[in-house]
Amino acid sequence: MSGTLKISVGQYSDKGRKEINQDFHGVYMPKEPQLSSKGVAIAMADGISSSTVSHIASEAAVTGFLEDYFCTSEAWSVKKSAQRVLLATNSWLHAQTQQSQYRYDKDRGYVCTFSALIFKSNTAHIFHVGDTRIYRLQDNHLEQLTNDHRLWVSQDKSYLSRALGIDHHLEIDYQALPIEMGDRFLLMTDGVYEFVNHVFIINAIKKHGDDLATVATMIVNEAYRQGSSDNLTIQIVAVEELPNQNADEIYRQITELPFPPTLTARMIFDGYQIMRELHNSNRSHVYLAMDTETNTPVVIKTPSIDLRNDPAYLENFLMEDWIARRIDSPHVLKPCEQTRKRNYLYIVTEFIDGLTLKQWMIDNPKPDLETVRGIIDQIAKGLRAFHRLEMVHQDLRPENIMIDSSGTVKIIDFGSTRVAGLTEMNSPIERHPLLGTAPYSAPEYFLGENGTPRSDLFSLGVITYQMLTGNLPYGTQVAKCKTKAAQNRLNYYSILNNERAIPAWIDDTIKKAVHPNPYKRYEALSEFVHDLRYPNQTFLNKTHPPLIERDPVTFWKSISLILTIIVVTLLIQLRNEREITSSNVEKGFGGSIDRCRRQG
Repeated sequence: MSGTLKISVGQYSDKGRKEINQDFHGVYMPKEPQLSSKGVAIAMADGISSSTVSHIASEAAVTGFLEDYFCTSEAWSVKKSAQRVLLATNSWLHAQTQQSQYRYDKDRGYVCTFSALIFKSNTAHIFHVGDTRIYRLQDNHLEQLTNDHRLWVSQDKSYLSRALGIDHHLEIDYQALPIEMGDRFLLMTDGVYEFVNHVFIINAIKKHGDDLATVATMIVNEAYRQGSSDNLTIQIVAVEELPNQNADEIYRQITELPFPPTLTARMIFDGYQIMRELHNSNRSHVYLAMDTETNTPVVIKTPSIDLRNDPAYLENFLMEDWIARRIDSPHVLKPCEQTRKRNYLYIVTEFIDGLTLKQWMIDNPKPDLETVRGIIDQIAKGLRAFHRLEMVHQDLRPENIMIDSSGTVKIIDFGSTRVAGLTEMNSPIERHPLLGTAPYSAPEYFLGENGTPRSDLFSLGVITYQMLTGNLPYGTQVAKCKTKAAQNRLNYYSILNNERAIPAWIDDTIKKAVHPNPYKRYEALSEFVHDLRYPNQTFLNKTHPPLIERDPVTFWKSISLILTIIVVTLLIQLRNEREITSSNVEKGFGGSIDRCRRQG
């Protein structure tokens, strides 16, 4: 393979004028496929001089980081993988101090500073805690990339404000930088950088750049000559080559296996007997088959012949199998173990004896609320398995969800899944953003933004709404809104307008889940699932929606009845008033006649 990542390293460490060396450093350069999926890691730690056990902390921090980072999931991003490892290391070091005689004196416990570089594809990822430093040399200029975590109390006295093991809480500085061929990175402890000027370092690399180990020794010796009284450690990293595969090379790797022939019923194919076709589309062909060795039913998925010249499509097709093998959940489709040589390009998964959620909704147009909760809860558990590995499904819809004969719900399609760890890898293949299916896609996709777990939550909220009403919360308007202003004008159709008797707080729960602004949705799927079952006090405290919103027909009927009563009352009053007036007139007329008679 041409153009793979190639890093050369020169490093040197000496105890200097101290009795022991409390510094520790290391490099790990894996072979493929980890070289591409995880990168190269360089780490350095510096124990604090006030502690007699900090050299143990330094060694544990570096060796633990270099071992554990490469054991993390390939699906995780570099940032998540490294931070998880460092947080675990910090917890262990802090626990060691708490269990030792130095419990009440942190400056004598298992504490060290730490800096690390991870090169993956065309990016350098920097992790830093304390006062070791990382520099980059470009165009004869030495640039400091890290900040010292020191608190100065006087001109001559300072304390570490951050370090591994000093506290149960750890704040890690992180940054990612694009790298170029020829870049030089230097990691140094304070015993070196405080005593060697930049001109000496730059000139040493210029003269002896082909022998970085010699350069490292020269710089440490210079720091010693300048009077450094501390331990002395330096690592120099040179970027020799960067991944530069072209699309044709990638395509040849992807299509190393030939496309399968057209499959028909009763046909024997790679040890499977084809039973019947389950699904056929312009993107793939799906068949029910029987494994002739184990006599178990399986599903075989083959790529579309029409897209055989599309590397991006083929990459996504094979990605489904890669993703499935890394997710362990009863609510996610399980791939079948490959026990025989594969002669063609295809995917084999378990057979689910059941029906899609789309068909289930057709058969059950008015499910009870508890049934809906049960299905949504299972889908959420499947999604959480994706999210724990920093994967976003991006195409959650009823057609991609199966319910088997036992009622178990499984997510079955991963063709649009976004994997954080893989998006960091450089690829010449042009990847087009996958929006999934428009009615279920989160609004942010239509703004060209990347999906997040909250995007999957939006899709789950839409499915919940559809199961309860048979409709969509915004109709077909979401796909038409290509600006944030337009999305802010989206009109949510309340479930309470439906004929079914659904609690108002359920409507509020779904409305929050499908909010056009992802930051106004639930932070976690578990919160949404909880609020579907238990009334959120925030929603209960809201003003009860007026009758005209909840039930317009009843509202206008009530208004009509009230108006009718008022009209009838007024008519009765008017009639009574007329009768009284008529009686008074008659009495007045009779009294006038009597007076006339008496006068006559």
